[in-house]
Amino acid sequence: MATWAIGDLQGCHDDFLRLLDVLRFDPARDRLWLAGDLVNRGPGSLKVLRSVRALGSAVTTVLGNHDLHLLAVAAGASSRKPRPKDTLDAVLAAPDRDELLAWLRSQPLFHRDDALGWSMVHAGLPPQWDLETAARCAREVEHALATDADALFEHMYGDQPDAWSPGLTGYARLRFIVNCLTRLRIVDAGGHLLIRFKGPFDEIPKGAMPWFRHPARRSAGHRIVSGHWSAIGYVAEAGVHSIDTGCVWGGSLCALRLDRDEPPVMLACQGVLQPGDD
Repeated sequence: MATWAIGDLQGCHDDFLRLLDVLRFDPARDRLWLAGDLVNRGPGSLKVLRSVRALGSAVTTVLGNHDLHLLAVAAGASSRKPRPKDTLDAVLAAPDRDELLAWLRSQPLFHRDDALGWSMVHAGLPPQWDLETAARCAREVEHALATDADALFEHMYGDQPDAWSPGLTGYARLRFIVNCLTRLRIVDAGGHLLIRFKGPFDEIPKGAMPWFRHPARRSAGHRIVSGHWSAIGYVAEAGVHSIDTGCVWGGSLCALRLDRDEPPVMLACQGVLQPGDD
């Protein structure tokens, strides 16, 4: 049995199927981890949702920022409106939209497999969190999605608070958790989130650093797979493997085998966007 982690699909359905063929993926035998952002920007978001859902227990996916955007738009949240470059209309108009959205809403924001020795998050973890804290905080958001998603979507967006405190409560706490797990790339020396940055390493502001390079990171020493940061390509550093290699931008779709130490498999993608379109 092989276990593969694949980076952000963002609606690139044909490339996803081609990569599964390259991997000789068999859902009766193998397992698949998807690092979030299943949808949006690419042309096949509806097909991606249907294909991934059809894999059943063979697949584990975490929610990314584009997945949450779809859910918020579908719910009619006043805090989140469709954007000009969204490619979500087919999902929103699909006859099975309710079933697909209910399935997507039930997915976790953080996944940990102690037997395999890997964890997965779409974006990152603040330096103050160990894996137990990450899992516990993710469950808080998952509970809100399951019990009162409409209220969560109304309060979920914003860049504050930008620093962790165990004393955070209510929607401020949930917003911080969502921002870490689905939007984070860099932090400053004090561990504050710098959410707006999306560029490559050489454009990181002075005094800031990738979340996985913070010297006091409490999740250090564990293997973590993440997506979300296509501008840096594939990076394996300090136990963190960043596997969003920009398929929708004409980069590649990355598959990393988790049960065996092997180089990642890269599938060249045609892409539908140019850098700067997002």
